[in-house]
Amino acid sequence: MSEPYYTYHVFFCINQRPAGEPCCAQHGSPALRDYAKGRVKALDLAKVRINTAGCMDRCSQGPVLVVYPEGVWYRYAGKSDIDEIIEEHLVNGRVVERLRI
Repeated sequence: MSEPYYTYHVFFCINQRPAGEPCCAQHGSPALRDYAKGRVKALDLAKVRINTAGCMDRCSQGPVLVVYPEGVWYRYAGKSDIDEIIEEHLVNGRVVERLRI
């Protein structure tokens, strides 16, 4: 069996619900997904793929992302949380317990 092309797939919910219903997009998830893509590229983490997801059905906990293959779900509030997830989980392989849901 060959080595996987990516070590990690990170899925960001960027769903926008109508009429002010709770959703990840209300909390800036598209911009923070773009920020994560830029950070991963700047750090030359070629084995990490940042992906877009539609509704992940955790709207009340948003914004959310999930890291596979482990299936670890995170809630984040801004760039510093994204930086911590990248550094700790994607670089060092350690789950960020304070952001885990």
